[in-house]
Amino acid sequence: MRRVRQWQPALRDSAQWAQIACYRARMHATVVVFPGSNADAEMIHTLRDVVQVRTEVAWHRDAELPAGTDLVAIPGGFSYGDYLRCGAIAKVSPIVAAIRRHVDRGGAVLGVCNGFQILTEAGLLPGALTRNLHLRFECRDIFVKPVSEGPFTSGLPRVLRLPIAHAEGRYQAAPDVLASLEKDGLVALRYCDSAGAITEDANPNGSLSSIAGIYGGPKKNVLGLMPHPERMSEPLVGYSDGRAIFDAIVRSMARSSRPAAQLSAAS
Repeated sequence: MRRVRQWQPALRDSAQWAQIACYRARMHATVVVFPGSNADAEMIHTLRDVVQVRTEVAWHRDAELPAGTDLVAIPGGFSYGDYLRCGAIAKVSPIVAAIRRHVDRGGAVLGVCNGFQILTEAGLLPGALTRNLHLRFECRDIFVKPVSEGPFTSGLPRVLRLPIAHAEGRYQAAPDVLASLEKDGLVALRYCDSAGAITEDANPNGSLSSIAGIYGGPKKNVLGLMPHPERMSEPLVGYSDGRAIFDAIVRSMARSSRPAAQLSAAS
């Protein structure tokens, strides 16, 4: 029988566990659904049932996010049928203005696959996702390597195995934008092989600099990535590497909130 690998976070002490557990119990995530989204069910399941945070759904026509939203997740799919360009119509949906205000306040946003494309089209992340270099729809497991510290990538394993499913996942940006991403440590994830080597063969779509995910926002509070962490976040599906990304943002947000002792005293 194949041994299933399950990632476990490393926490220093019981007080840290308590603070994170306390924050997790009151954390509020919102999954934004557009016409054509097709990974929203997996995102909702992962956040609500696996990571165990309160999760609501916002529709593209909503003018505001649910009150108290801490994390916004924009799932994969084919919003508006990918007409014009992937994410080009979604960017003018009423909910995007609310997401922009959330980002400006320092709120966390995770855009996966089509969610990443929407974030670039909306100008919340730089660059663009274009047709894969080989002009094929890529649907398979790949490996990525965290290459910078940030709310979604701190404390991750050295290499993560995650699935992809896209035809327009080739990250491109102007040379000055790429240079700025590198200089400011905003490249979050790069495609690699199972040993962590960043090679041309390990790049599934021809993304410049093997970029699989990038940070944005005033506090690195926005992450866009093409692989689907929500589709590989529990042992039932074979691997749980994707959960590490969700647990990282929970830990980061818990540490930036009041300590557990203060929360207990206030309750």
